[in-house]
Amino acid sequence: MADGANGRAGGDVKAIFRQIYLTLKAELLEDPAFDFTDDARQWIDKKKREILHMLQMLDYNVPGGKLNRGISVIDSYKLLKGTELSDNEVFLACVLGWCIEWLQAYFLVLDDIMDNSHTRRGQLCWFRVEKVGLIAANDGIILRNHISRILKRHFREKPYYVDLLDLFNEVEFQTASGQMLDLITTHEGEQDLSKYTMPVYRRIVQYKTAYYSFYLPVACALLMSGENLDNFVDVKNILVAMGTYFQVQDDYLDCFGDPEVIGKIGTDIEDFKCSWLVVQALELGNESQKKILTENYGKSDPACVAKVKSIYKDLDLQCRLTGNYKTYHQML
Repeated sequence: MADGANGRAGGDVKAIFRQIYLTLKAELLEDPAFDFTDDARQWIDKKKREILHMLQMLDYNVPGGKLNRGISVIDSYKLLKGTELSDNEVFLACVLGWCIEWLQAYFLVLDDIMDNSHTRRGQLCWFRVEKVGLIAANDGIILRNHISRILKRHFREKPYYVDLLDLFNEVEFQTASGQMLDLITTHEGEQDLSKYTMPVYRRIVQYKTAYYSFYLPVACALLMSGENLDNFVDVKNILVAMGTYFQVQDDYLDCFGDPEVIGKIGTDIEDFKCSWLVVQALELGNESQKKILTENYGKSDPACVAKVKSIYKDLDLQCRLTGNYKTYHQML
């Protein structure tokens, strides 16, 4: 357990969680697997640049979100235990939570490059920061490798260590496969918008979002509690359904959310994304509305974007989104 853990269990969870980030960052900068040092003066100067880049890259991409995924590990573990957690248990739960936040950062850095996005979490996407560019692609790989280093340092003596590695590898594969589906479907949709159907949409978001955002935090807590994940298939199914609905909400915010509030400029329409909104519009719209969608979807012209949004409003998709539980199942 890291120094200064005393009293963590009874403190503010988010403040404690943020404190652990500083511990993990310091450990990674001192990881013996990568030697920053060299006797030559030019390498000393280079060391400073390398460390500064690593610090900036981590602080820019890892802790800037709402941290819901990471903190969910702590909350889930506490519920499973049924008692107050010890300082060491809080620390380890926080470490796993940060591994998920690191995974999220890795996904977002690369996703923003692939989508040619502009902003993320209220700031420029990492690859758009001056002097970063496509170095961001390698930074994404480094972020993913940090997870393995963190897990090895803090969990290699735990009986569930191998299960943790398998879990993170499996969820990463599922998420990467979801991203592949997203990219391939976008390419197909550019040729024929009618390819965007609810089963296609559901499959994309299940793999791209739901597993790592909702299932992974609870699965980490289950493993810490000594449980076998094979015995919790129903739990996984419920969490994946919750993750799917989360993405539906995110799609709506991408289109109609205030960038100052949601922290990014939505571009799903311009990027020809298979969004819940366009799928619903294609299912509910009349022939005239579908023609307008076909002619304007995927174009960056603000006038075209406005026409698509007008169709969404005419179909009152917000009402369908904010309806009752029965409506939720109907729309999926």
